[in-house]
Amino acid sequence: MTTLCGTIKKVLRMEMKDKILPAITPESRKKQSYAITERVIGTDDFKKAQTISIYLSTSTEVDTTNLLTEMFQQGKKVFVPTYNKNVMEMVKLDSMLDYESLPLTKWNIKQPNISDGRENALTCGGIDLFIVPGVAFSRKGGRLGHGMGFYDKYFKRHSETYPDKKSILMAIAFKEQIVPVTELPLAEHDVILDYVVTQDDVFSSK
Repeated sequence: MTTLCGTIKKVLRMEMKDKILPAITPESRKKQSYAITERVIGTDDFKKAQTISIYLSTSTEVDTTNLLTEMFQQGKKVFVPTYNKNVMEMVKLDSMLDYESLPLTKWNIKQPNISDGRENALTCGGIDLFIVPGVAFSRKGGRLGHGMGFYDKYFKRHSETYPDKKSILMAIAFKEQIVPVTELPLAEHDVILDYVVTQDDVFSSK
């Protein structure tokens, strides 16, 4: 079952990355990203969250720049991914000026340097709301990542560090990234998201 699940995931991941995501026009990406931002901002979980983890988007992902701006304007504490070898950490981002000054990785992604000594989410009370990326999602909170398991492993570390904290897991996705549950098999270690937000809907696994 594990092997079959992994094979199906691999095929779906390739189809999304090679065909479906590249076919989304820049105009559609911009329009959908704006609508998704408005939906996220309107949720009670976003309004209540004081500490938020968010990914820094690439050109093929839902653009998170406007969400970042809104978070800083509302005085949220913002944490973004960086990497210590094969381990993902969430470190504090101070402002949009801080964001603009971040270096680019070889994959053309803005990313803080792990050696910068930034505040770490695992040592400052944890995250209220995670806004996560992915390759494909189901309406029931299933998520297909990029295959490295960074987020699932981080969620586990976070829950072990703060066992009494109920963090909300929210994905943001283009409508093209939503697939039927039957096409997105989940392994035992896969974490179910609380919400998947598109331009038209907020899907809940609750």
